[in-house]
Amino acid sequence: MKETRNLIKMLSEAIDGGKSAAFVTVISVGGSTPREAGAKMLVFADGSIEGTVGGGSIEALTIKKAVECLKKGEGGKFVFELKPGGNTGMICMGNMEVYIDVYKNPFKVLILGGGHVGLKIAEACRLAGYPYAVADDRKEFANPERFPVALAIINEAPHKAVAAAGVDKDTYVVIVTRGHALDRECLEAVMRTDAPYIGMIGSADKVREIFRLLGKKKLYPLKDKRVHSPIGLNLGGKAPGEIAVSVLAEIIMVHYKRDGAHMRVADAGSKC
Repeated sequence: MKETRNLIKMLSEAIDGGKSAAFVTVISVGGSTPREAGAKMLVFADGSIEGTVGGGSIEALTIKKAVECLKKGEGGKFVFELKPGGNTGMICMGNMEVYIDVYKNPFKVLILGGGHVGLKIAEACRLAGYPYAVADDRKEFANPERFPVALAIINEAPHKAVAAAGVDKDTYVVIVTRGHALDRECLEAVMRTDAPYIGMIGSADKVREIFRLLGKKKLYPLKDKRVHSPIGLNLGGKAPGEIAVSVLAEIIMVHYKRDGAHMRVADAGSKC
C-alpha cells in the first residue's frame, strides 16, 4: 500500500510538472508469474520507471508497451504470455494481464513575453488546465510571484529562450514581447522548430513588415500554416484579458482541428 501511495504521489508530481507518464497495473495473473495481481509501475516517456511489475524480460516488454502508449496518447489492456511460443520469450508457464493508464497533457504553451498580455494568457492556460512556461529577460515581469504555476520561468531574451524551453511538436508558442524587433527575432527562432502553432501579436502593418524582413532570410510566414499573426480569433475587445481569451480560443481550435463556428442549434425547429 505504501508503494502504491508513493507511486500515486510521483504521478501527481509528474502531472503537475507537465510530464507525461503511464501508470501500469497488473490486473490478473495465471500460472507462474514474477509478480502478483495489483503490482504497479510508473513509466515515463524516456523509459525510466518507478516501481516494478516483475523485472527481467516481462518488465522490459511492459515498459516498451507503456512508452508506445504514451506516444499514441492512448492506453489499454495488454496480455503477456510467459510460455514457449508466447509473446514474451519467457518460460514461466503463466500469463500476465496489465492495464496501462496514460496521463499526458494535450500540449503545453510557451509564452514569449511576461507583460500584461502574457500574464493574462498564463491565467487563461491555468483555468483551461494547460501547462505553460514563460520567458522574459526582465525578472520583474517573469518571476514566480507573477506566474506561480509556470512549468518554467526563463529569464533570458525571449528569442534565446526558445532553445532553452525545448520547443517540440507539443509546444504551442505565443509571441507577445515588448517590441517589434523582439517579436521578429522570436518568430524567426520559433519557425525553425517543430512547434505546431506559432502566434504573434501585432497590428496588420507591423506583421507585414516583420514578414517582409524574414523573407530576406528565406523564411516565409505567409506560407507557413503554423503562423497565426495577428494572433487570436476575431472576437472583438482589446483589453489584455480579452486578447488572452481570443488567443487561447485559437490555440484550442487549432489543436482540435475545429472551425471555431458557433455550436448553437441552427434550426430551432429540428428534433433531436
